[in-house]
Amino acid sequence: MSGTEKKQAERRAYNRAAPDPGELAAGIRAGSRTALARAITLVESARADHQDIAQVLLADILPETGKAVRLGLSGAPGVGKSTFTEAFGQHLTGEGHKVAVLAIDPSSARTGGSILGDKTRMELLARDPNAFIRPSPSGGTLGGVARRTREAMLLTEAAGYDVVIVETVGVGQSETSVAEMVDMFLLLLSPGGGDELQGIKRGIMELADLVVVNKADGDLVPAARRAQMEYKAALHLMKPKSAVWTPSVLLASALKGEGLAEIWAAALDHHRKLSEAGELDRVRASQAKAWMWTEIREGLFAALKADKRAASLLPDLEADVAAGRATPTAAAKRLLALVLGEGKGS
Repeated sequence: MSGTEKKQAERRAYNRAAPDPGELAAGIRAGSRTALARAITLVESARADHQDIAQVLLADILPETGKAVRLGLSGAPGVGKSTFTEAFGQHLTGEGHKVAVLAIDPSSARTGGSILGDKTRMELLARDPNAFIRPSPSGGTLGGVARRTREAMLLTEAAGYDVVIVETVGVGQSETSVAEMVDMFLLLLSPGGGDELQGIKRGIMELADLVVVNKADGDLVPAARRAQMEYKAALHLMKPKSAVWTPSVLLASALKGEGLAEIWAAALDHHRKLSEAGELDRVRASQAKAWMWTEIREGLFAALKADKRAASLLPDLEADVAAGRATPTAAAKRLLALVLGEGKGS
């Protein structure tokens, strides 16, 4: 057996075996990238036994979490999210930080896997020993955030990464789920294209803690400055999320590495002001409660799908709703009563 075949056999044997949460936790604390990658794969697994092990692991490393600056990054396709993330990540590692990038890719409808492959689009950052990039499929989750992104964030923090960046799909879906897991939400925009505010929904602007106009270089500098002024005017019309922080609009050129220091300074200023006011702790506590309710909803939906009685009744309910013989609300209540009421309402 060749060396490559031996490694492949070892990898297959590892995947079949039940992971040891204690070993993974020790590896994560020691800064092992392999242990971190395997732990994230574990928490993303849909297998019930893997989920049980993952919860043991997360409980073990929980005291080492919460110390990182958590940044969310979103923007429309073509705005340069990956280029910006790579340049920004390199700027941070150059200052001595350890950066984890959780890049949420669109999911393949056929395999369920990631389509874009952010490691190939952030090649330089991927080779940086102080950076860790994890592309994960969104799985169709609202906001382009994988269901287990929160767990992956905790694992990277326990591994010693002091800046965690969640880069979302950014395809027009609701970004509320992103804002509910990070400290600061960055909205990346590009100059040009006529009226800068066209197509930018009020909702996502209200979520933004910092707006960054990217590609502010070359012939696009005048357009970028105009866009900056228009976005500033738009932000003035909106009520800030925090009493201690007013969102601003900055210019950047990821291609030339310009404006990155100012963006990081703004992120640190935001983190400091929220921490001093006690708001950061309140925000994270609220996020934890929202996470719990997300898990409750997902768990109830999974239990509903797995219930054999519900599966047998569902076709009749769907037919009644489609034919107008029952309202969707009445049909839903009947199904829930069957599953949650121990057979009542069947």
